[in-house]
Amino acid sequence: MTETLESLNPFKGLIRQAEREGEPRASIRHDWQTFEIVDLLQAPLFELLDQARAINRQYHADGEVQLASLLSIKTGACPEDCKYCPQSARYAKKTGLERESLLDVDDVLSKAKLAKEAGASRFCMGAAWRQVKDGPEFDKVLDMVRGVRDLEMEACVTLGMVTKDQADRLAEAGLTAYNHNLDTSPEFYEEIITTRTYEDRLETIANVRSAGVEVCSGGIIGMGETIEDRARLLQELATLDPHPESVPINALVPVPGTPLESQAKVEPLELVRMVATARILMPTSFVRLSAGRESLNREAQILCFLAGANSIFYGEKLLTTANNDAADDRALIEQAGLKIKPACSR
Repeated sequence: MTETLESLNPFKGLIRQAEREGEPRASIRHDWQTFEIVDLLQAPLFELLDQARAINRQYHADGEVQLASLLSIKTGACPEDCKYCPQSARYAKKTGLERESLLDVDDVLSKAKLAKEAGASRFCMGAAWRQVKDGPEFDKVLDMVRGVRDLEMEACVTLGMVTKDQADRLAEAGLTAYNHNLDTSPEFYEEIITTRTYEDRLETIANVRSAGVEVCSGGIIGMGETIEDRARLLQELATLDPHPESVPINALVPVPGTPLESQAKVEPLELVRMVATARILMPTSFVRLSAGRESLNREAQILCFLAGANSIFYGEKLLTTANNDAADDRALIEQAGLKIKPACSR
C-alpha cells in the first residue's frame, strides 16, 4: 500500500481537521522534532501542498499577498564573512561592489512613497552593519522609521545585532518588525559564517521580541546544506514562542566573487517544499518569498503561493541582488487570481 502523508508525518490528521468546516483550527505547536520536519520536507508533494494549503486558508485571508519593498540604506564594507554575501568587505575586490554611505532620510522616504504608490504595504530598510552603534547614524535610522510609519506603511529594518536598549528605541520610533535571519542550521552555520555566532543571532531576536517589535527571521537554502540542516533551521524558527511574524525563505543567489559563487541554483520544487513546510510549522506567520525568486518561472511562483507563501519582496533589487520586475509581479498576482494586502494604518 502506498504511504500517505499521515503515515509519514506524526502531525496526523491535521489536513482532515483543517478541511472540516466548523471544527477547531489546526493546533499551533512549538515542540517540533527534527524527524517530523524531515518527513514533511520529503512527503509526497501533492499531499504536502494540500496540507499547507488547508492551514493557510485557516489562518490567512485566502489569496491575499503582502507586497514588501526592500531598500539598501547603507551598502557594502561589512566586516562579517558570510560566504553568500557580496556586501562583505572581505570579498569586495572580487565582487566589485562599491561602498555606499548611509542614505539621507529624505531620500529614503521619497523611495518609500514610491513603493507605497506601487502597492507595497511594508517598507524594509537594510544597512550592512555587523551591529548597531549608537550615534548620528542610528538616529537617522530612527527618523527613517518614523517617516515610514507616518506614510501609514509597516516599517522593517535589518541592521545587524542590536542591544535591548537599541531595540527599545526602535520600538519607540514605531518600528513594526526587525529582520534578523538565522540563515541555516546551528550545525552548518560555521561553514557559512564565523564572525557572528548562532547565539548572537538568537540574542538579537530575543532583544527585539522583548521590546514588543515583531520578528522577521528565516534562512537560505542552496548553500551546500543537507535536508537535515533545512529541517533544523525550520525547527529553530518553529520552536520560538511565539513564532516569527514573518519568515523569509531565500534561495541562494550565487554571486561571482563570493565563496559560494559556484553553488548550483536551487531546484524550484525544493523552494516549494520549504515554503509548504514553513507554512505547516508556523501557521500564523507570513511566509515571504525572498532572494532567488527571480530565477523562478511563473508556474513555480504560483506553486509557492499555493504552498502558503503570502508575501513577496517587490521591486527590482533585494539589497544588491536582482529581483523580479514590479510590473511582472503585479501581472502575475492578477493572473493567479490573487489580491494585494492593503496598507496598514498607524
